[in-house]
Amino acid sequence: MKILLSNDDGYFAPGLQALAHHISQIAEIVVVAPERNRSGASNSLTLDRPLTVKKTDQGFYYVNGTPTDCVHLAVTGLLDGLPDMIISGINDGANMGDDTIYSGTVAAAMEGFLLDIPSIAVSMSQHNATHFNTAGRIVTELIPNLMNRPVDGPMLLNINVPDIPYDQIQGVVATRLGKRHKAEPVIKSQSPRGETLYWVGAAGEAQDAGPGTDFFAVANRQVSITPLQADLTYTQQLDQLKAWLN
Repeated sequence: MKILLSNDDGYFAPGLQALAHHISQIAEIVVVAPERNRSGASNSLTLDRPLTVKKTDQGFYYVNGTPTDCVHLAVTGLLDGLPDMIISGINDGANMGDDTIYSGTVAAAMEGFLLDIPSIAVSMSQHNATHFNTAGRIVTELIPNLMNRPVDGPMLLNINVPDIPYDQIQGVVATRLGKRHKAEPVIKSQSPRGETLYWVGAAGEAQDAGPGTDFFAVANRQVSITPLQADLTYTQQLDQLKAWLN
């Protein structure tokens, strides 16, 4: 089994190092990740310049592009053959609810999904996480089951893991995405030259976070697994739109 690993925190990130350590015990791995932190890059592709690929002494490939660039490059030309699975992470911070729209971690997995390869995004429940090995161990245990008993249809799973020791995890559950309140206002400051600077405000707190959501699972020390799709069509509104057009 050959597994492609990527992320959005950069090839040097501790989460990726932990993931590589655990997954290499059950599969052949190849790492293709961004050369720097590209959190929030979403599904962007670099189309205005060529990309370069370099290799570390550890054997990791790193790209001067986005997480999506990394996976696209790896699958469509860099690697000799297609991987059996793509895993993106382990992200330092949660990717739950609305976060998935902006997440470079989810985007890397989404690119694999769009290229017809089973893909997983893995994130810790908070920033400055300390228990990456918990997530690494859980994902490593899931992979044989996913390969032996794959889910029906294309697979894109979004996994969020509480930042606690492995023996304190209270189960693994299937969830839906919750929803956050709207983001905090932008933060204004001034540069030494008197220019107005803007920092994007923090994400909103959880709003739709009841039982069955990813927020609820993680808050209750459970691993959340949410199946995602790429079709953004609001199907319930199609008939209304047709009537409006008529």
